[in-house]
Amino acid sequence: MCDRRPMARVEFSTHLPTLFPQLAGGPLSVEASTVAEVIQRLEELAPGVAFYICDERGRLRKHVNVFVAGEMIVDRRALSDAVSSDTGVFIAQALSGG
Repeated sequence: MCDRRPMARVEFSTHLPTLFPQLAGGPLSVEASTVAEVIQRLEELAPGVAFYICDERGRLRKHVNVFVAGEMIVDRRALSDAVSSDTGVFIAQALSGG
């Protein structure tokens, strides 16, 4: 029996890979069963990205949204929303300017 964890397919709005080039090049596959674990895996690939996505308490920043299978996550504090095998995760940050 295989003891593998689910592999999430993670994509980003265009701004994030510009700041963290390690995330560029299309969807990334990471082993994770929750959104928090997705962000932990991304931090391993691109140090500093977790603090860009989350605040000092580990909560999702107000300017960032995360979608799992096309649905906005519910738990913005603990990031406990489940990620199953081959789930699409999309991380987007709102940008403003003028």
